[in-house]
Amino acid sequence: MAAFVLPTNYAFVALAASGALWLNLFQITIVSKARKEAGVKYPVYMAENSIAEKDPKAHRFNCCQRAHANTLESVPTFLFGLLFSGLYYPRAAATLGAFWLVGRFLYTLGYSTGLPERRNTSGGIIHNIGYFGLGLLSTYIAASKSLALVL
Repeated sequence: MAAFVLPTNYAFVALAASGALWLNLFQITIVSKARKEAGVKYPVYMAENSIAEKDPKAHRFNCCQRAHANTLESVPTFLFGLLFSGLYYPRAAATLGAFWLVGRFLYTLGYSTGLPERRNTSGGIIHNIGYFGLGLLSTYIAASKSLALVL
C-alpha cells in the first residue's frame, strides 16, 4: 500500500483553512449583536423589507446577515480550491487563502455598516483575488494532470 505524504508546507494550507472557522465565528458575533439591536426574534432569518426600509437597525441586521450568508455560500468552493491546490502549490494556495480570509473580514466590516456599497471596497477586491486565484490554480492543476494522463 502506498503512503500518502502531504507537501512540506501544507501546514500553511491547514492554517488558512482553519481561518474559515474563525471568520465564521466573527460573523456570527456580528449578526447576533445586530439581531439583538434590531429586535429580530428567532427563527426569523431577515427583517422584512417593509420594516428594514423604515428601521435602520433592521436594515443593518439584514446587511450583517447577508454578509454572513454570502460567505457561507462560498466556503465550500473556497475550501476545495484551497485544500486541492495546496497539494501541489501549498505556499501559493495558502497565500490566496489568506487573501480570501482578509478580504472576507473587510467585506463583512464594510457590509455590516448598513451601507451595502461598502462591501465592495477593498474587502470585495481582496477576497476576489484569493477566490478566483484558487479557482484558476485548482483548474490549472486539474487540467494539467488530466492532460498528462491522456498523453
